[in-house]
Amino acid sequence: MAIAGEHWTIGLSTSGTPIEAIVVAGRSVASPTVLLVGGLHGGDQSSDAIAREAAAFEQIPQNRRAFRLIAIARANPEAQPLQFPPTGVAYRDQIESHVLWRWIGTHAPDLVLVAGQDAGLVDALSQNVVIDIGRVPARKIDASTRFLQSVTTDIAVSNAHQEIERRLTRSPRALAEELAHVYGQEFKQPTYIGAMALVSRLRLGERDEVARVLAPYLDGAQDSFAKPSQSSLASHLLFFEYARHSRDDRAKALVVRAAASGFTENGELREFMPLHGGWSDSLFMDIPILAMAGALTGERRYFDMAARHHAFMQQIVRRPDGLYRHQMSAEAAWGRGNAFPALGLALTLSEFPTDHPDYPRLLASYRTHMAALARFQDENGMWRNVIDRPGAYPEYSATAMIATAMLRGIRKGWIDRATYEPLIDKAWKAILARTSANGLLVDVCESTGTRGFTDLDYLRRTAILGRDDRGGGMAMFFATELAGL
Repeated sequence: MAIAGEHWTIGLSTSGTPIEAIVVAGRSVASPTVLLVGGLHGGDQSSDAIAREAAAFEQIPQNRRAFRLIAIARANPEAQPLQFPPTGVAYRDQIESHVLWRWIGTHAPDLVLVAGQDAGLVDALSQNVVIDIGRVPARKIDASTRFLQSVTTDIAVSNAHQEIERRLTRSPRALAEELAHVYGQEFKQPTYIGAMALVSRLRLGERDEVARVLAPYLDGAQDSFAKPSQSSLASHLLFFEYARHSRDDRAKALVVRAAASGFTENGELREFMPLHGGWSDSLFMDIPILAMAGALTGERRYFDMAARHHAFMQQIVRRPDGLYRHQMSAEAAWGRGNAFPALGLALTLSEFPTDHPDYPRLLASYRTHMAALARFQDENGMWRNVIDRPGAYPEYSATAMIATAMLRGIRKGWIDRATYEPLIDKAWKAILARTSANGLLVDVCESTGTRGFTDLDYLRRTAILGRDDRGGGMAMFFATELAGL
């Protein structure tokens, strides 16, 4: 029987088979959630039972449904070995186990019913806090019975559900302040990763604290560009923000010196920024700092170089569909490899003179990319680690960055509010749900500084569960942007 509920792709199996869920709404948004799981040893009687029960539940009029139902009939389509809680690297080892365990944690059902052989899932849920979120009650069910009929109407709210609800009540400023206790505490190596959290601390009004962190660079005891790289160049976004907040000419001089890498010794514009490496990251790492140097000095040549490098990068990493390949040698639309151009262009346009002849071209590029990204936000508000691959894991840092770029675009009038604000709202809730009070994050992709990656290589990049400076900094930046700081 066909089911009219929503169909979600929650992950990919070891060989890339989509793992699907069916979602049938309850009486109201306040209804508890029951999760049915079958097929933990491949398609079998339990899979048929889950599909049968979900189909019957969908036929109940919505105003009589005591709970919301999520059904995963084939949780392990290839009958791979399972272990709960999973060990190893997500999503490279024990892939199906990681998919199911992390998905259950972030969706926090109130009750899990497992049909057939449960592979230890029921005991693991009963005895463990799931991915630092909370506990979820679970029990085994007989696949040969009409088991949903026996589910009581007074399902208690699970511990995990309570924690998710608590997280969702936080304001943008409250989340940023929580994360500021964990991230942005040092800047021993100038990188964009550390810079984003410190910029956010500036926005929170912690100028004196940030000044102490930056003092060695402002006083000349340490060189902020001693080891030129894309990341160290982008770290000067922090010095730009500090120069604006404090009017400190020393910070301004550091920005101008870093941006000088775009010019020859004679002061002529280079053909392209020399550190770009062929990565789409360059639209964030190289271009905004040029526009920021132009904003601080009023010199047109910085904007000219920003526009020139933008045009160069469009030729080598922009795909015909409006997304970006991460590197010249691969077609994969990596999540952060698209978040970098999204946020990079938003930051650049914020400083770019509207009367510059290249402004319309940059704005059109930004709008095209936002429209392309809008098509691929998943049902829970996340953008995936490979943007256009259903089932690729939802990636934390890219979601925060893309949503920030869209928010900046709405507030600047570059894109329309009606289309993009709902996407931002969903992304914010997704980030809140995946962020603990002490800075533990769910599914931040590790670095990808290696060439020759295939699509599978991107799908299998480590998904970090815990504290991560990159993800924490980008979440702070998103939060402070939402807070209007």
